[in-house]
Amino acid sequence: MHRKRLAALAAAAAALILTTSCGSPGSSSTGSKDSGPVKVGLVYSKSGPLATYGKQYLEGFQAGLDYATKGTGKAGGREIEVHQADDAGDPAKAVAATKDLIGQGYDVIAGATSSGVATQVSPLTEQNKVLFLSGPAATDAVTGAGPYTFRSGRQTTQDINTAAAFVGDMKGKKVTVFAQDNAFGQANVAGVKAVLEPQGAKVAPLLVPAAANDFTPFATQAKKSGADMMFVAWAGTSAKAMWTALGQQGVFDSTKVVTGLDIAATWPSYGKVAEQVDFLAHYFAGAAGTEAEKAMTERVTKAGGEVGLFTVDGFTAAQMIVRAVGQGSSADERAKALEGWSFEGVKGRLTIRAEDHALLQPMFQARLRNGTPPTAELVKKLEADAVAPGVVKK
Repeated sequence: MHRKRLAALAAAAAALILTTSCGSPGSSSTGSKDSGPVKVGLVYSKSGPLATYGKQYLEGFQAGLDYATKGTGKAGGREIEVHQADDAGDPAKAVAATKDLIGQGYDVIAGATSSGVATQVSPLTEQNKVLFLSGPAATDAVTGAGPYTFRSGRQTTQDINTAAAFVGDMKGKKVTVFAQDNAFGQANVAGVKAVLEPQGAKVAPLLVPAAANDFTPFATQAKKSGADMMFVAWAGTSAKAMWTALGQQGVFDSTKVVTGLDIAATWPSYGKVAEQVDFLAHYFAGAAGTEAEKAMTERVTKAGGEVGLFTVDGFTAAQMIVRAVGQGSSADERAKALEGWSFEGVKGRLTIRAEDHALLQPMFQARLRNGTPPTAELVKKLEADAVAPGVVKK
């Protein structure tokens, strides 16, 4: 289904294909292009609802570029010239910015804070043979999207497999997806079904009207469901009231409640139940204990920033770009340099799967400790193979 959606998007984007008399923007047909600066466009959420994510991504990218180039800002003897474009989380703005950058000769695009942006930008870069490195966007649709599309973050399947690891063998297990009845919630229901039902789980949604402010009836239903695991997907200011209701109705007494660990600013919303929730974690500060994490943290904090959930995605993107542009000038050469590449990242050993460009990576299970502010603790690190998504057939 993801591939069909991307094919449709690619067709819609065909009218935006850009050409020059020297070939496509991703080609290496002129000597000056091969010796001049490498132009990298960061199209990300500098503003808008995901601006906090975007800030973390940018700070990580800057730290990663300094780390991967050993402070030179160069790869393969060429300066890496970076231009930032704000998409404000709007796919239309992201497409417009990407089109403009490609027209100016930018042949590497990175960013994509949101999934909606990633699935719109990928077809455009594919058509123009421009390397695209999606960032925090978690949609599985980016994996296998085309020969020039890669990702520097995790994907939804890796999140769900990390959640399932709290239970173990999913055969015959009952899973409830507790979420708001909106596009975000419905997407999570579809994702959990797609990943866990083939493993033998019985998945049922428990969707709450987005405008609801009394969560007791829904918490009562969750308690009565008798689920082995409840996967909570929630966003917005009603989170604290929702978590309070789950605690008051005793959901944690009989069900393993799992959700994703978001940015640190959201941690107080769990209130008194914080220590009862099991968290799947893409990353949190201090989770990995690697040399790359230490290097990232030193650079980000020295620059006045703070390491968070998506700092790692920017850092990894910079590592990948330095690798790619150091190995060639064309999109084909750069893609080949990334395919199958295994390297030491912030989270540990990362591998770009050659078949579909999935970024195989460790994931984490965590807990929160109440405090002012709450703090995250590592429960377990899951190696890349344990949470890897299935290969997307091309």
